[in-house]
Amino acid sequence: MANEKVCLAYSGGLDTSCILAWLIEKGYAVVCFMADVGQEEDFEAAKKKALKIGAEKVYVEDLRREFVEELCFPAIQCNAVYEGVYLLGTSLARPVIARSQIAVAQKEKCVAVPHGCTGKGNDQVRFELAFYALQPSIKVIAPWRLPEFYTRFVGRNDLLDYAAQQNIPVTSTKSKPWSMDENLAHCSYEAGILEDPNTTPPDDMWKLTTSPASAPSQPEDFTVTFEAGKPTKLTTSSGTTTNGPLELFLAANALARRHGIGRIDIAENRFIGIKSRGCYETPGLTILWVRCRAFKGHVSILGRSSETANLYDMSESSMDEIGAFEPSDTTGFIAVQAIRLKKYGAMKADKGERL
Repeated sequence: MANEKVCLAYSGGLDTSCILAWLIEKGYAVVCFMADVGQEEDFEAAKKKALKIGAEKVYVEDLRREFVEELCFPAIQCNAVYEGVYLLGTSLARPVIARSQIAVAQKEKCVAVPHGCTGKGNDQVRFELAFYALQPSIKVIAPWRLPEFYTRFVGRNDLLDYAAQQNIPVTSTKSKPWSMDENLAHCSYEAGILEDPNTTPPDDMWKLTTSPASAPSQPEDFTVTFEAGKPTKLTTSSGTTTNGPLELFLAANALARRHGIGRIDIAENRFIGIKSRGCYETPGLTILWVRCRAFKGHVSILGRSSETANLYDMSESSMDEIGAFEPSDTTGFIAVQAIRLKKYGAMKADKGERL
């Protein structure tokens, strides 16, 4: 294992910064990969942090345009929505990220692709199935499914302590321990106090949109032109017209953000069978999907509870404790799900076609 090179999916946040240090502890040479999918991120600062921790190289790839053109707009075209409300903002970004990460791993001749996805969530499935489709022989390192890792770092407080010991600067604190994942389409919030589904999210959690209470009192009309189900032009009531997929999406985001559009707070079903609570901001994608007037008249969920004890299990979905769920069991689940995608990826490779 000593000196084997791996390509880590790196965000600059708490989890992947600690995983980077841990991989180096284990003797790996680490190349970090960062994807710019439109998140408000100081990529230069994250790159410097990774190099300071010990990464050999850091790649930052701009994937914004292909994210919009190849994922977001086709999702609008096919009316993709999960459980009637979630517009899949996190999951839509994963295929373009995985494709670019595998390309970097191949360029650097890496033997494995580590990631920081929890062993209880959907992202591990999204990324790994994409990895296996793109390169069926690739090895995946999933620390949050390795007992030696998750028994050492039981929750976010353990990671914060480790980061302090390793002099790793992080933005997550013990007073605001929720986890965020942001891209051009949305921002998701989970973990920490949000794991209690009856806890109302604090106002300062939401970062993308104006609070509906503070949004303009006058509605703002706009027109979206579609061709074959995909947006091609956005025209505001003032007559401003925006064309081009990325530019149109940015304009839709700006319009929706100032009107507080796109906030949802839901209890949902993860692919692996666990119920969880997620808070999402999806401004521009919401108005492009709904094709509506932008105004602050909508209902917001403050919390939910149930007298049926087994309907939602905080311990089972929590990122701060293992509970009755064994994260390592997910490895077999993903392996079975990957059988078809490995075959599909191998067929495409034989034909010289791009996934």
